[in-house]
Amino acid sequence: MAADKIQDPSRSVGVVTPQVARFAAPLALRCGASLRDYELVYETYGTLNADRSNAVLVCHALNASHHVAGHYADDPANTGWWDNMIGPGKPLDTRRFFVIGVNNIGGCHGSTGPLSINPDTGRVWGGEFPVVTVEDWVDAQARLADHLGIQQFAAVMGGSLGAMQALAWSARYPQRLRHSIVIACAPNLSAQNIAFNEVARQAIITDPDFNDGNYRALNTAPKRGLRVARMVGHITYLSDDEMANKFGRQLKNGKPGYTFDTEFQIESYLRHQGNKFADYFDANTYLRITKALDYFDPALEHGGDLAKALQSVVAGMLVVSFTTDWRFSPERSREIVHALIKNRAPVTYAEIDAPHGHDAFLLDDARYHRLVAAYFERVHGEIAR
Repeated sequence: MAADKIQDPSRSVGVVTPQVARFAAPLALRCGASLRDYELVYETYGTLNADRSNAVLVCHALNASHHVAGHYADDPANTGWWDNMIGPGKPLDTRRFFVIGVNNIGGCHGSTGPLSINPDTGRVWGGEFPVVTVEDWVDAQARLADHLGIQQFAAVMGGSLGAMQALAWSARYPQRLRHSIVIACAPNLSAQNIAFNEVARQAIITDPDFNDGNYRALNTAPKRGLRVARMVGHITYLSDDEMANKFGRQLKNGKPGYTFDTEFQIESYLRHQGNKFADYFDANTYLRITKALDYFDPALEHGGDLAKALQSVVAGMLVVSFTTDWRFSPERSREIVHALIKNRAPVTYAEIDAPHGHDAFLLDDARYHRLVAAYFERVHGEIAR
């Protein structure tokens, strides 16, 4: 979900413009395929200092993009998805840091993905686009850092699937970041989470308009399946208490209509979210991003030992969880913390008592924002020394 609209222009990064980085060298993917002639769309906020030591990479979650903060000149209402976190005087202060947001490969917001042209065939990739992983995204982001002349990030930061990328950065490129900020994360998905993702994917794949992922060739899209997938996802983003507080058992017309139309407010909300999502997101991208979530498991190649998987970590780590997040529960964050402690890695852990569920990492919780601001104060202090 997007951040609240800008209320104080002095605390906004203002008008932003996406940029494109093009890469000719093939990118080897974990699935065995490789991408050549691919592009990454990104945005930057703030100013890179003289020694290029104040750069912060922000990794996006499932349906987000490179548009992390600010707004577009031709679309002022299109505010970055983490605009409440990033800007002048905000927890990630752009007066101090040079912030980068990037749309991952396989995405549908401009970076090379299923909607792009396959250079080998001259046709839209569609369902033939390869399956991508968190590790693939991190490798592509490292190339973007090279392109921008950044050898080491002051921090890599993300929430949810973005936090998985931040965690992967700390283990995969330990010398290329000084801090990793991992919010609302898990070291791998539970069986229940994989099950939710599979239900969502099946809703898309079994849509009559899916056409094996090549729906663009028929000038159509599996919008019915994508709507259901988004509705399933939204159920997991909110806590039971938050859903009860927002909607309860409220009926739109005050009494039952004895139909299968949207009678309860929660039904109306879910259908609205599903319809909106299906109008702008690509189904092939949704399939690949949820699979990337499922596959993420750094301990898998280490016999299930997470401490071994994270033994290369040297970055300072901030791990944050939220009490009512039942999708990525605090217990899962503590697994990460315990593995880091076992390795004597520098780690700070905070568990925020918040009612919102998984979506809490996107919202304006004063304690959460103060924590992140304090951590970035520390990061800035290291740069200033």
